[in-house]
Amino acid sequence: MPQNDDKNNQKGMKRGLTRYGDTAFSLFLRKAFIKAMGYTEDSLNKPIIGIVDTYSGYNACHANVPQIIEAVKRGVMLAGGLPVTFPVVSLHESFSYPTSMFLRNLMSIDAEEMIKAQPMDSVVLIGGCDKTVPALLMGAFSADRPTILEVTGPMMAGSLRGERIGACTDCRRLWGMHRAGEIDAAGIEAASERLVPSAGTCGVMGTASTMALMSEAMGVMLPGGAAIPAVMSDRMRHAEETGARAVEMAAEEIVPSQLITQKHIDNALTVLQAVGGSTNGIVHIAAIAGRLGLDASLARLDEIGRKTPVLVDLKPAGSNYMEDLYKAGGLAPILREIKDLLHLDAMTVSGQTLGENIDAAEPPFEQHIVKSRREPLAENEGMIALSGSLAPNGAVLKKAAASPALLNFEGRAVVFQDLEDLANRIDSDDLDVNPDDVIVLKHAGPKGAPGMPEAGYIPIPLKLARQGVKDMLRISDARMSGTAFGTIVLHVSPESAMGGPLALVENGDIIRLDAVARTLDLLVDDEEMEKRRAAYKPRAPHAGAERGYMKLYLDTVTQAEDGCDFDFLIKS
Repeated sequence: MPQNDDKNNQKGMKRGLTRYGDTAFSLFLRKAFIKAMGYTEDSLNKPIIGIVDTYSGYNACHANVPQIIEAVKRGVMLAGGLPVTFPVVSLHESFSYPTSMFLRNLMSIDAEEMIKAQPMDSVVLIGGCDKTVPALLMGAFSADRPTILEVTGPMMAGSLRGERIGACTDCRRLWGMHRAGEIDAAGIEAASERLVPSAGTCGVMGTASTMALMSEAMGVMLPGGAAIPAVMSDRMRHAEETGARAVEMAAEEIVPSQLITQKHIDNALTVLQAVGGSTNGIVHIAAIAGRLGLDASLARLDEIGRKTPVLVDLKPAGSNYMEDLYKAGGLAPILREIKDLLHLDAMTVSGQTLGENIDAAEPPFEQHIVKSRREPLAENEGMIALSGSLAPNGAVLKKAAASPALLNFEGRAVVFQDLEDLANRIDSDDLDVNPDDVIVLKHAGPKGAPGMPEAGYIPIPLKLARQGVKDMLRISDARMSGTAFGTIVLHVSPESAMGGPLALVENGDIIRLDAVARTLDLLVDDEEMEKRRAAYKPRAPHAGAERGYMKLYLDTVTQAEDGCDFDFLIKS
């Protein structure tokens, strides 16, 4: 049986030696080659701190990663460690075909295997754009090496003709106005130059911001790190402190499987609800929890949401930007308002409990971004879990971003078979659609798309947008960007490609949503549904489904409620 060098208490350069059948030769060869990088023998005897480099020329959200790496390195060296960077996959939402979600698990495998394969006593993860933070945490939790997270931070808000704007809620709002003829081609081009004015992740409560806040609440990031803008000097100071703490964690040898418990997952879910976060956070926390055999089910999300107020006035549920949350104190004032809902004894990477971190934070001061429990944006139920005949295994609705008039609603289904059908017909003047219909998109789930794209934010049909229609009930097995808004039911499971009820919906069917009862039902009788099931034929396989990563993905990806992770990576 091969020996595991980690379990033999090997550290630093002796950890995980390449197998040549002679461990002394393996160490000799390793040192010989790394000395070509200019290291001295003394430096190679220090604790080795791996630093994940996710910089890419395609990834503006990570444009500041080189500066963050330098700050982390400084912290590591000041604390007596040896920092060593290594690259992994870098994902940007707008530069990943077919979708970054399709590649999230690949990035997680890359991170896991490189952390395990290379000698490091602890690892600093640097993530930012949507799928990178969950991918890194998934991989690091499976690798089970002492782990600490640093994020790139949100971008600053821009300005367009005196109006404050920012990616990407305003991207969608302004594009909707362009589709409706309210903004011409020159105007939308001008907007594209102002929406992303700096490095950093989307400046609203999108997926990146949501995952940063959830990660800090979960205890894998030093306090205060989630909301610092990418361009602020505070970001670099926080990175330096992260590097120094990584050296201490290497000595303490506290690994994720020892640190992260159900309490930590519940704290993350509570913050997800309190900040009015991205529905993507539901899928990602399910995958992260699954790597440690913990529970982030839809039932748990809904239970926590029933008692958690929505407190943060940021777009898309509110009206402000992440730089405003930073100025208001970041995560600390949110945690302070919901202390009674949190597990304050949960230990964090700071070496202190969450409660101790809250007590050590800057004292409260007057601000208007984080609301009080007495005057919340919403009393509770920022996100709710649905089930019913259309979604036997569940679906989700971001209630805080929905239109109240549509939360108890029945309407006629207008069905699009897939993304191509949607693109071809949504703007047609001949489309048979009315404002009180329900738009249904099929085959946009994990397997069906593939990759579960952010197509759930189905555009209002052009003929209705021109009439001033701003919202309709829309249903799909897709995801939706955290920057989006509207009455949109997502993650319907089982998905269409699995032959779930969504695959059997036809034009003219009546669909009922009851947000209070948490139900989503297709009002078609059992006899008719049986006929449709008997006639149902699965779609032909995707191009490339017979080989490579596509085959691995299609063969093993789970449904949304299980995090869209690969089934063999989930801890049983």
